[in-house]
Amino acid sequence: MNNETALVVFSGGQDSTTCLFWAKKHFKKVYALSFIYGQKHVKEVELAREIARKADVEFAVMDVSFIGHLGKNSLTDTSIHMDEEKPADSFPNTFVPGRNLFFLSIAAVHAREKGISHLVTGVSQTDFSGYPDCRDSFIKSLNVTLNLAMDEQFVIHTPLMWIDKAQTWALADELGVLDLIRHETLTCYNGIPGDGCGHCPACKLRREGLEKYLQSKNQMNE
Repeated sequence: MNNETALVVFSGGQDSTTCLFWAKKHFKKVYALSFIYGQKHVKEVELAREIARKADVEFAVMDVSFIGHLGKNSLTDTSIHMDEEKPADSFPNTFVPGRNLFFLSIAAVHAREKGISHLVTGVSQTDFSGYPDCRDSFIKSLNVTLNLAMDEQFVIHTPLMWIDKAQTWALADELGVLDLIRHETLTCYNGIPGDGCGHCPACKLRREGLEKYLQSKNQMNE
C-alpha cells in the first residue's frame, strides 16, 4: 500500500477544502478530483480548480451528469423549490440520491489507476442534514465493498465525520487556511461564493458554525 499519496474528493466547498489541506498535512502527494453532476452551483468546480492550483495539487474533473437525472432533487432540478429547513419526517430535497456512492466509487477507480490507496472525503455525520450517504456506517460499508470489488486495500478518510461546523472552521484555522476557505470557497446551493446567499441550508450551517467558532476564539483571547 502506498501510504504517501491521497486522492481528495474535492468540490471547492468549505468541507472538502478543509480536507484538501488536511490531506496535504498528512500525505506527501495529494490529488484532487471534482465532479460535474448537473448541479446548479457548478461554479464550485471552477473555484475548486483555482484552489487546487494555489495548493499545488494535481486537479481533475469528471462529468457524471447522469447522477442528476437519476432522482428528483432541488440541487439539479430548477423546477423544484429548495427546502430551506429539514422536513420533520425526512431529509431535505437537497439530497442527491447516490451522489457520494458514485463519487467515492469513481474516485476509487481513478485512484487505483494512479496507484493510490487513500481516499479523503468531507462527509460528516454531525452536520449532515440527515443525508444517509454521509453516515459513518455507509462509509465503512462502502470501504469494504470497494476493497472487495477491486481486490484492493483502500482506506477512506473522513476527517470531519465527528466534528460540527464550528470545529471544522477551527480545523481550517489550525491548518492556516481559514481566510482562504472563508472567502474563496463555494458552499452555497445557489452558487454564490464566500458568504453565499445566506438563506439556503448550506449557507445557514456554514454561517452559524463560523459565528460560533469566532465567538469561542474571541472568548479564549480575552
